[in-house]
Amino acid sequence: MSQPAEKNLKNQTKPEIEEVYAKHKKVYPRKVTGIFASLRTLGVFVLLGAYYLAPWFRWDGHQAVLFDLPARKFYIFGLTFWPQDFFYLAALLIIAALSLFFFTALAGRLWCGYACPQTVWTEAFLWIERKVEGSRNQQMKLDKTAMNTNKFYIKSLKHFIWIVFSLWTGFTFVGYFTPILDLGLATMQIALGPWETFWILFYGFATYGNAGWMREQVCIYMCPYARFQSAMFDKDTLIISYDEQRGESRGARKKSIDPKEKGLGDCVDCTLCVQVCPTGIDIRDGLQYQCIGCAACVDVCNDVMDKMNYDKGLVRYTTQNRMDGKTTHLFRPRIIIYAALLVMLSLALVYSIATRIPLELNIIRDRNALYKETVDGMVENIYTLKLINMDTKDHQYELRVDGLKDLIFIKPKSEIKIKSGEVINLAVRIQVDPVNLQQTSNTLNFYLSATDQADLAVTEQARFIGPLIK
Repeated sequence: MSQPAEKNLKNQTKPEIEEVYAKHKKVYPRKVTGIFASLRTLGVFVLLGAYYLAPWFRWDGHQAVLFDLPARKFYIFGLTFWPQDFFYLAALLIIAALSLFFFTALAGRLWCGYACPQTVWTEAFLWIERKVEGSRNQQMKLDKTAMNTNKFYIKSLKHFIWIVFSLWTGFTFVGYFTPILDLGLATMQIALGPWETFWILFYGFATYGNAGWMREQVCIYMCPYARFQSAMFDKDTLIISYDEQRGESRGARKKSIDPKEKGLGDCVDCTLCVQVCPTGIDIRDGLQYQCIGCAACVDVCNDVMDKMNYDKGLVRYTTQNRMDGKTTHLFRPRIIIYAALLVMLSLALVYSIATRIPLELNIIRDRNALYKETVDGMVENIYTLKLINMDTKDHQYELRVDGLKDLIFIKPKSEIKIKSGEVINLAVRIQVDPVNLQQTSNTLNFYLSATDQADLAVTEQARFIGPLIK
């Protein structure tokens, strides 16, 4: 067999290897300016500013926002919540979920592009990277060069700033659970507890890894929202789209050339829309789940259109119906339903918090016996009362009962003092003459009120069980 034929046979029998996973390529987002970039920057400043500054504010003698787990107190400015108020958190999570559905159905991935913690911290890390390593082209050039003293210094400086920023993020996070002034003092004295140390390092590491290294991979591979967002889209949802009819055929040209004469569309194929994308996609390929709706491509494309004296909006916020030449419907059933639910739940939550009484009375009737008959012929029911003072101050309370004629209320103590956050249990007995019972099951009203604060009072009902009425 000839040599070429032998070589041919070897090539034919050699197994073909297909790569299942594409190797990750680093994305170098180009800096962009414009109205949407300004909105993103504003969002970063507001959200990070609120996150880093909130623990340092004081309110009524305590940290303005503090989740004091050991004391089971949750301070949010002038409000104090307790574990018994957990349903407020549940309501808040429901409202947050509905808000996500509402804004996604209305305007796509606004949350991802402007307010998601991954996006916000990634923007901050990118800003640091540009300040240290330079522009996109300078970063790409630096990464291609072999390691030398200058490259090592620049990379080390960048990662040092990233790590310090991440640790400060972790420190601030723990400062929401441990008073931040005490935490700062313990840090300077190297006297941090094991849990504080763990969470500062863990949260710092998560910030450093997600915002510094993984970046768009979190949005593309880890975040489930990218996968099910399409279920909340319809043809009237605002999405970022490339106007293919106007843009095609693509091609570079001089500013002075009339594109129609050359058979070209408005797209000059500069690829800037790809270069500014934080997830590295080409919006001209259509809507993709990797698009986080940051509108960087809109800003940069409008800038190019300005320079070419073309109309803006080649890449823009629009709807599928608008792209197809149809009418866009803003008010549609799902939007109206989401909006109505959001308004009702939000108003209910605000009203509930505004009228909330920081006092709780739970009544548990003794289930071992429906009732007892005393030696003097009275019918007796036994109750266990759980009293919770959810106010920030200690109070003395008065407990009363009515609902049945000439009832006898027997309690272990006349004065009930409950400290702030304290839960006490009281076993009480109520006796009634059988002649005053008109039915087997009767309604009782328990009244608990603070003697030093008239508006601090609650009322609860209970059942008084007697013998069968013949």
